[in-house]
Amino acid sequence: MMRRPSNYRRLLLLACVAAMPAWGADFQDVAQLEALAKSAAAPLLPPPSDRQRLQVGPVQPRLQLPRCEDVKAGIAPGLRDRSRVLVELRCEGRTAWHLFVPVRIIGTSPVAVAAHAIVAGTVLTAKDMSVEQRDLTGLPPGYLDDPAIAVGLTASRGISGGAILTNQQLLGAKVVQRGQTVTLIADAGGMSVRMSGRALMDGLINQRIRVENLSSGKVVEGIARSEQVVEIVFQ
Repeated sequence: MMRRPSNYRRLLLLACVAAMPAWGADFQDVAQLEALAKSAAAPLLPPPSDRQRLQVGPVQPRLQLPRCEDVKAGIAPGLRDRSRVLVELRCEGRTAWHLFVPVRIIGTSPVAVAAHAIVAGTVLTAKDMSVEQRDLTGLPPGYLDDPAIAVGLTASRGISGGAILTNQQLLGAKVVQRGQTVTLIADAGGMSVRMSGRALMDGLINQRIRVENLSSGKVVEGIARSEQVVEIVFQ
């Protein structure tokens, strides 16, 4: 068998490379996409502290999206909370495409934690809480980053010592007392109807309570919105 010249394969490889388009000549620059996603997400996220930074994507370098002169950036529905958002990058040109890029804050954040076991119904004071630095990736939704937010609020359930405090565990201060006269508000067909009522139980802010309608004597359920107002809930 005749053997090809030793440099044949090298010449063939050089010819293939020469025939390929230059990187970035026909495909979208990945660094530009990541920068655009970061710019779109930054206004919706809290400014990173000295212990945090924004992490974008990453966008896969081998994605090879066709180059687009006018890439639009918007916030996609779904993945969004205090530490992350999902950015949608879209090209609507001749070679249309779209791409979802997650942007999140990584690092640590101060969080309020229970200094000891807290019984349901306890009105929290500063002594019930402490502050710790925790990894953002493991924080539950609605976590509190400042214990002062929780002072005066009521534990809606038992909280174990060392647990991260969240707004789902806490209720506002008592705004309605049993026997108190309140204003009942009901929306009916776009109209707001007001009537007098009497609270049949104590109520915390945004808590459901039973109220007697003083005009009809009927007992209804409503949500305590303030010290004087209860919004009727229609089932």
